Amino acid sequence: MFPRPRLLPQLIDMPTLAIFGSTGSIGRQALEVLRASPDTYSVRVLSAWTNVELLAAQAKEFMPEVVVVGTPEAARRYRSCRDDLREHVLVGEEGLEEAAAWPGVDTILSAVVGAAGLRLTLRAVTLGRRIALANKESLVVAGDLVMEAAKTSGAEIIPVDSEHAAIFQCLVGTSPDDVERLVLTASGGPFLGRTREDLVYVGVDEAMDHPNWSMGAKITVDSATLMNKGLEVIEAHWLFGIDPDHIHVVVHPQSIVHSMVEFVDGSTLAQLGPPDMRLPIQYALDYPVRNRSAWPRMDWTESHQLSFMPPDVQAFPCLALAFDALRAGPSATAVLNAANEVAVAAFLDGRIAFNGIPEVNAKVLGRMGRIQVHALEDRLALDTEARVLTEELIGKEGN
Repeated sequence: MFPRPRLLPQLIDMPTLAIFGSTGSIGRQALEVLRASPDTYSVRVLSAWTNVELLAAQAKEFMPEVVVVGTPEAARRYRSCRDDLREHVLVGEEGLEEAAAWPGVDTILSAVVGAAGLRLTLRAVTLGRRIALANKESLVVAGDLVMEAAKTSGAEIIPVDSEHAAIFQCLVGTSPDDVERLVLTASGGPFLGRTREDLVYVGVDEAMDHPNWSMGAKITVDSATLMNKGLEVIEAHWLFGIDPDHIHVVVHPQSIVHSMVEFVDGSTLAQLGPPDMRLPIQYALDYPVRNRSAWPRMDWTESHQLSFMPPDVQAFPCLALAFDALRAGPSATAVLNAANEVAVAAFLDGRIAFNGIPEVNAKVLGRMGRIQVHALEDRLALDTEARVLTEELIGKEGN
């Protein structure tokens, strides 16, 4: 069971931060938050996998004690970009884990994509650090292991995803017995209102044309298939200790209501705001304090329309697959996540059609969804096996 937002959480006068994935979308926006309040935060760690030029520019600006890059070659290129190198340079997944334990760091933003992000999240949680969590794999692949470690160490996990940040805020000061259900909102993506037949010939450019959010390619395609919402359902289950039957998804095209909590007395609390990731990032870094920001506000004196509708799981079956995997157990969610990553990459490369993503995901989940393993290394091995099977199935589809 995840410890609910505390009434008296740990107060940190000037958070010292480790920002993992600082050159990605979440990492860059986090640095925007830091620039807007230069006397509020101190940066000890930055990391990137291959974008060493941007990482070097960030290090020159924020002066961390250590940076992490993906490979020895990336480390060589990084050093060549830094004439006045003062920071330590660590390499690879081992470097990420070492940096997660760096002395003096009290808040870690985990925004590294993939299994490497899972390992560093687990390391930080085991050490009892405060985690601003933006790495999906940490909970989708190993939510049981992460939450077990957090319960043991007392680590605070503050979600960064806008939907989970909204639920987190709505739960402050409540008891688990107060909650009837969680309601996650979905924009519907670029294909809202389309039927499955309408989606047969859609291309990459259409899938990448999200109406509200500017995100990376993989998460944008996931939004178009509704798999992103399915992964968020899995995360919400682990974060808040709510069973799948009490987690619901509604389509909300305006992306103003970021999610809701319905309580047992019939009341519903919602968190609203513009579709701007800097808001939940700042909340996670500042919690439990709300510092003033210059980000855009809603003008509630103007007319607004807030509409809600059920998702079409016939046209977008990935959402139903995520619920199926969650009910089957954490190994099944790891399998589904791995299959989906490979299938989305194949769609972006033009190797399968848009509707091929849920079709391949369903086949892999059907073959491997009943396997149950607990240890981290076994879970990661299962992830690898699922990727291999997905590639094989895509190859057969293409022939």
